[in-house]
This record gives sequence, structure tokens and C-alpha cells, in this order.
Amino acid sequence: MSDGVSMTLEEVYATAFEVLCVQGCSEPQAEAIAETITAAERDRCASHGLFRIPFYVRAIRGGIVRPRAVPTFTDLAPGVLKIDGGLGFAPLALKLGAEPIAERARSQGIAALALTNVCHIAALWPEVERLAEWGLVAFAFTGASSFVAPAGGTRPLYGTNPMAFGWPRAGHPPMVFDQASSASARGEIQLHLRDGKPIPEGWAIGPDGTPTTDAAMALEGAQLPFGGHKGAAIALMVELLAGALIGSVFSFEAQALDTNKSGVPPGGEFMIVIDPSRCIADEDAGNQLQHAEALFERILAQEGTRLPSQRRFAVRAETLQNGISIPASLAGEIDALRTVS
Repeated sequence: MSDGVSMTLEEVYATAFEVLCVQGCSEPQAEAIAETITAAERDRCASHGLFRIPFYVRAIRGGIVRPRAVPTFTDLAPGVLKIDGGLGFAPLALKLGAEPIAERARSQGIAALALTNVCHIAALWPEVERLAEWGLVAFAFTGASSFVAPAGGTRPLYGTNPMAFGWPRAGHPPMVFDQASSASARGEIQLHLRDGKPIPEGWAIGPDGTPTTDAAMALEGAQLPFGGHKGAAIALMVELLAGALIGSVFSFEAQALDTNKSGVPPGGEFMIVIDPSRCIADEDAGNQLQHAEALFERILAQEGTRLPSQRRFAVRAETLQNGISIPASLAGEIDALRTVS
């Protein structure tokens, strides 16, 4: 882009880390967030990259987040681990919990992670991709503030409520998807607003309940679930898994806790991790992954298809070599956050 600011990925990390430390994060909190932001920029997932820095800062200044929190661990069962984030940001709790939940999955065959009291702004794919790279199958679910109307409704109730899935592949990057249960991620609408672009039809309704392609009206109104009642059913499932099941809040309750309107209320995340070698007889261990390749080959044999996450993996080689570019306006906004106002 002509008005873009070029950065290496090392500069992305250093920028995120510096700003977050200046704004009050502990080094472990800042490191984990900076790693997540850098991964998003590396894979050209702009809505979760440096674009999110102002959101983190606003959350810190809003007073709910404890940017120096240290997560605490509790074993609820041999295959169930709870992490209380202490109202810190989610990336640190997820980073610290990755190896312990992987160990439990390998020991028990299947394990669950209940992550509570965290403020979640990031995507879900980094945590399932990390586990899939270790040879594990992983699911992740999280809620948000009330942004999405239930099917047939006109008022926000659910979060965008994404779910992510990671499947390991021998000799290939894992197959990973991360998708909202809404027609679009919240960040995509925010990017359209920033860039002055209309949103596609079917993404949202305005405050009056009528369909809109105006990003500002969409953010004031309600997002729509993808596929109508089908997406709404998934959103409901995520509310139950990442809310009631693990003793956390529903999206509408999380929003009520955000009294300073930071946009980053506390909530939870639920993960399921499976060791595929424990789901089949010992002599056949590993065959599931080979069998999956037959399905992937059939998919890719059709012209115009690709596996989820292939786009992200394809751009990594380029961004690792050439870096990334962000809008000059965003670079200026981030530079202004290098000091505490």
C-alpha cells in the first residue's frame, strides 16, 4: 500500500512488547501478547495483529484488566486443568498452559482446559496450531461481549463466539481453522470502518433492525450469525462451553462487567485436546493421520479448493523474508502509545 509503513517481524514483536510494557504489562504478559500479535502479522491476519494494540491499551486503561497478573493452575481431574488468569490477558495463560494440557492429553488420551478470568482479544488459531504441531488434535471455544443477534432476533446477545480446530499432519503444517459463529469477525467490521469501506450484505443489521452495509451502523446494531439458525446454534453451544460449563460468564454478562466500555471484558475459553495415538489400537497408531491425507488429497484434487490455513502458511515464507506493511495511520497511533499520557 502506498501509505504503508514497512516492518520486519522482529520490529513487529519489539514494537508490541515495548508499548505493552510502557502501558503497564509485566514482561511475561507483554511477551505472550507480542508473540500472538507477531504471529497474526506473519500470517497476514491483520485484524489480530498490530491493529489490536490500541485495544489492549484501552483495556489496561479501563481498569478491569490486571496487566501484571500471574495465572494460577488447579487440577480438577486427571484430564481436566483449570487456569485462572487473574484478570490478565489470555495469551500468557494459554502459553503457560500449553505443555501441561498436552501432557494430560497424552496421559489420559483426552484432556480439557478451562481458562477463566481472562481478557481475550486474540484469535484462537495460535493455541490449536501449537498443539497440532505437537501431534495433538485440539479444539478451542470462547465467547465475547454481546455483538450477535440470535436467529430471528434483532438485538445483540451472543458474542462472535469463535471456535478453532487443529489437526496434525506428518510432513505438512497442521490443518487449522478458526472461525466466528457470526457471519464475520468483529475485527473485520472494524477494519472496514477504518478503511472507509462498506461491509458485505448479510453481515449485520443496524440499530433499527434492518440490514446494513455501513460498518458504523453495523457496530451500533447487531452482527448476524452465519447461516441463520445454524450459526446461531453454534454460538449457543460456545456460550455454554466457554461460559456455564467452566464457571465463566456468558457474553451478555461479560458485557455488563465492562462498566468502562473498554470493549475487553473478562471471560473464559474452553479447550479439548486429544492424543490421536490413544484413540486407536497400538499397532495402528499413526494410521489416522495417513488416512486423513486421503481426504485432503480428494479435496485438493478439485480445482479452486484449498485446505483451511493453507493461505496463512503460504504467506509465512514471504513475510518472514520481506516483513509486513501497516497503514501509516495505525503506525502513528501505535507510536503515540510508546509513552503514558
